[in-house]
Amino acid sequence: MKRTIAVAALAALAAGCFDEPTPAYKTVPEGARLYLQDSALKDLSAHSGALNPELVDYVNLDRNELAEFPPELATLTGLKWLRLNNNRLSRLPDLSALAKLRRIYLRGNRFTAVPETLKDLPALTDVDLSQNPISEVPVWLVSKEGLENVSLSETRVEKLPDDLSGWKTLVTLQLGGLRLSAEEMARIRAALPKVTIVF
Repeated sequence: MKRTIAVAALAALAAGCFDEPTPAYKTVPEGARLYLQDSALKDLSAHSGALNPELVDYVNLDRNELAEFPPELATLTGLKWLRLNNNRLSRLPDLSALAKLRRIYLRGNRFTAVPETLKDLPALTDVDLSQNPISEVPVWLVSKEGLENVSLSETRVEKLPDDLSGWKTLVTLQLGGLRLSAEEMARIRAALPKVTIVF
């Protein structure tokens, strides 16, 4: 019984890391959140007029046809949450202007490496890179301050960096579907005893 409750709680915690914001939240100004998912978009040229750099704080571009990161997004200085799941992206440009960005979801794209530009995002707490052909986790990612939720599930990663002590604020780490040895899983658990880890 206790095991069933623990598994359910773990699943709820993992799912909660990536919940959508509530669209009806009354204090959100009109135009602050853009829902452009499932629109077969290859670029944002038709929506550039709706992208107020200081106002927009959330953009959902999940399940489109983006092969290149829309340059308009890199100018959204008020952006806090960006969803780009299930597109065709393989690289990110300089995103240093997005100083308020907290969450970026890049699941199901074509990244072969963790985009280095992510380390220039000072407010970043959540990163989802699952279902990308990434084979290596860079040292800078596990030493980046402020990260709370990281997903590397269903990538090609077989080992994490030797030193995981930099993940001081990490709450959840999703590593499902990886080819990790029993020894590697035990090492990760020992190094991150306070982190909820999903193998």
